Amino acid sequence: MKKPWLGLLLGALLGAIDGLTALFSGTDEIKQQIVGIVIGSTMKGLLVGVLTGWYAARVSSMAKGLAVGGVIAAIFAFAIAAFPQPDGSHYWIAIMVPGTIVGLLVGYATQKYGTRAAPRYRITSSS
Repeated sequence: MKKPWLGLLLGALLGAIDGLTALFSGTDEIKQQIVGIVIGSTMKGLLVGVLTGWYAARVSSMAKGLAVGGVIAAIFAFAIAAFPQPDGSHYWIAIMVPGTIVGLLVGYATQKYGTRAAPRYRITSSS
């Protein structure tokens, strides 16, 4: 599977699982918002996955793929965690740690298991 598609699918799957982990927080407020959390986390995973896969298709380096996946995911997770809860608190750790782990996993998988697009051949004139 091509790297951007693998990133997209894996990011969506892991994003949904990441969103479902919010159920372990145990608060009733979170349980009431779980549908929105899962949808938002899935969308975040889609974006992180496709961006990480796009990068992985262009750069063949496991270290760089992990770094890009982790950084992109951390940026998106930070953006979500920055929204305060009704009581003014933030879920920095609960959102950013699993979100960054999703990015690292997608970065790893796209570099290790994704395939590159077929090379494009140039037509040159022979003189």
